[in-house]
Amino acid sequence: MRVLGRVGRILGWAAAYVLGLAALVFAGAWVWWQPAPQARGTEANALWARHQWVGEPHSDAEYRALGKLLKENRITDVFFHAGPFEADGTVPEAKYRYARQLLAAVHEYAPGVRAQAYLGQIRMVDGKGVIDLDDPAVRARVLGTDAVLLDLGFDGIHYDFEPIYPDDRAFLALMDATRELTRSKGKLVSVALEQQTLLDAGQPIYKALLPRTGKFHYPPRPTQDFLRAVADRADQVAIMTYDVSLPTRSLAGWHFARHTRTTLELIGDRTTVFMGVPTYRPLMDWAEDLPGALRGVRRGIDDLKRPPRRPYGVGVYADWTTSPAEWSRYRAIWLPRATGSFGG
Repeated sequence: MRVLGRVGRILGWAAAYVLGLAALVFAGAWVWWQPAPQARGTEANALWARHQWVGEPHSDAEYRALGKLLKENRITDVFFHAGPFEADGTVPEAKYRYARQLLAAVHEYAPGVRAQAYLGQIRMVDGKGVIDLDDPAVRARVLGTDAVLLDLGFDGIHYDFEPIYPDDRAFLALMDATRELTRSKGKLVSVALEQQTLLDAGQPIYKALLPRTGKFHYPPRPTQDFLRAVADRADQVAIMTYDVSLPTRSLAGWHFARHTRTTLELIGDRTTVFMGVPTYRPLMDWAEDLPGALRGVRRGIDDLKRPPRRPYGVGVYADWTTSPAEWSRYRAIWLPRATGSFGG
């Protein structure tokens, strides 16, 4: 009985310690969150847009409304979903049959806004997935598809392959080839990536203990070296900072602030950066929303010692989940007060 009592006391003290530590974390985050950010947003901003824009017909009024929305919210780049890739690296022409009409409308009603073809697929890893980027023939067909879409009039190619692990040499080879293609045509290549890993030193542990597939898997997040390598090959990098899954607004805001600061410090001089912010309903929607994400991004900008040399802003995910009220909050919280032009 004495042993059981001693064990009970030890467990009680351990539980009290953990609860006390959690209370300190929550309280510290809440105190940190209270000061209003000083930094304003920027005029280099992106938007992920639904597939229907290229796959279905639209009226002139709908195109006009799209152009008005892009100009009003100072969107410089729109990633119009034009895929996904088939397993062989192609995209059937029927999937983007209305792309020419869309591109003509964007050029007419939102001149200066870059319309990029948003393309991706589930990357095959350890025999699971759809597209095998390790196969040179598949990568060659991906490039052929890119060339067709660029010749249609898209201003760039926006990749979103998932998962991408920080030792993915085939993905870097694809980025090299794509940049060569886009530069030859005077176009852009951009890419969406997961947020950085919290600790690069943990990568060997993840690789040793966790598989890359299944419910509990090694998280596919870029290390500093890998993110720099991608940034050196891309004109723009969009960080998918959302899906925070933290239980309070202050902790979620800290997440956006931390990743904004660390990402801009790491690659903000190398490439244009868009920090992804959500308008859909995430898992913990009481803690993570558009106003909180934008406030967190601004707090991260406040923490920079100097602004990056390249343009930076936010990427709104996504056009099909953003209400007029959210666009209004975006303008109030994020956009600079002075009108100007700032693209990348």
